[in-house]
Amino acid sequence: MILLDPTWTAVLYLIAAVCFILALKGLSSPKTARRGNLIGAAGALLAVVTVFLSSKLENIPWILAAIAVGSAIAAPVARRVQMTQMPQLVAMFNGVGGGAAALVALLELPHAGDAWVRLAIAFTLFIGAVSFAGSMVTFAKLQELMTTRPIVFPGLAVLTVLVATLALAAGAVVVVAGPAWAAIALAVIGLASGILLVLPVGGADVPIVISLLNAFTGLAVAASGLVLGNVLLVVAGTLVGASGTILTRAMAAAMGRSVQGILFGAFRGGSTAGSTVASDRPVRSSSAADIAVLLGYAQKVVLVPGYGLAVAQGQHTIAELQAALEERGIEVSYAIHPVAGRMPGHMNVLLAEADVPYESLVEMDRANPGFRTTDVALVVGANDVVNPAAKTTPGSPIHGMPILEVGDARQVVFLKRSMRPGFAGIENELLFDPKTTLLFGDAKASLTELLAAVKGL
Repeated sequence: MILLDPTWTAVLYLIAAVCFILALKGLSSPKTARRGNLIGAAGALLAVVTVFLSSKLENIPWILAAIAVGSAIAAPVARRVQMTQMPQLVAMFNGVGGGAAALVALLELPHAGDAWVRLAIAFTLFIGAVSFAGSMVTFAKLQELMTTRPIVFPGLAVLTVLVATLALAAGAVVVVAGPAWAAIALAVIGLASGILLVLPVGGADVPIVISLLNAFTGLAVAASGLVLGNVLLVVAGTLVGASGTILTRAMAAAMGRSVQGILFGAFRGGSTAGSTVASDRPVRSSSAADIAVLLGYAQKVVLVPGYGLAVAQGQHTIAELQAALEERGIEVSYAIHPVAGRMPGHMNVLLAEADVPYESLVEMDRANPGFRTTDVALVVGANDVVNPAAKTTPGSPIHGMPILEVGDARQVVFLKRSMRPGFAGIENELLFDPKTTLLFGDAKASLTELLAAVKGL
């Protein structure tokens, strides 16, 4: 039974769409991200309820059962996931969204009335399948279920072009005649395309590809809205597609790369390779006690967190170290690179878990000039985002990437597990600078030792 007339349905859809827009606005800042997320969730709930009240649905028990099963799986996973695994979770959820859009399009094919609707179905099928398969590969790479190195084999470029050609052919058949076999073939080709798209991408670039695939899912959802005649799906999908595209370009720019170079760089050997070969060059290392003296008698300290801090779950310890230094009258702040961690905002959220004030988090553009007046820059688990090779070594995988210029500080301290390079697979010459000191060990354990030593001064 339909309980809402078309006018009220349109009004509620408009309210839901406004919620989605406000959610995106809120997610643009760590201070408002939680509120933005809640507004987006409220908009999604309103949209679902509106569908139930304004549509003549069949098989309602099955629909409710599917919602219950999905909620029972998703809610515990989302609550228990570690912050270090958040990119994997995003990849998996994004892939499920793309796959769902493709399945909806496949089921709607028998009801397609004209070629324009079949065109939307073909687009949704292909892009949704690409997003699903590509997201699953990115999940496997980030979860280290497969190598994070670019996977390239002879004939890959030819195979990629062949698959794209087959996709166009199958899509044309779907649009012109709409046979089920062509739609299924198009979905399978889309799955193959998604796999081939992500395989050549190196580990450091995978988060950028997740953002791109998120944009793909948005476009698939928007196209499925055209198939179903649902305006809200068109609006929501377009918002996701546009924001995902903007984020992809921003992340690529933050790494000094082009999106084309990230996706196809491995064909010419230009993608990040994730080398794990440790350097045997001599460096100056020290004890936690000596470094604590260096920190304890400084006037200005800048903490530079990286993915190593996230892996070690050291955010609470570094927050305690900040508090201990500030009790001694030392000015302490965090310099945050746009792609610190694995996704934009990843490090901000990680530190927010430890109740680090947002005012202490300084973005790269504002942080770099301040290094010139910094007594000690303490780099915790970061490598590529502070590597001077981005500015000094043409041909380097990270050349052109904006970096945190910690080398301008009077003293630099690195907390590192080993001398292995970062994802880019290149040495960081700053490690061998005379003013650089290294403290080897797990980031959390090293921070704990530093904290105890600072308190003992």
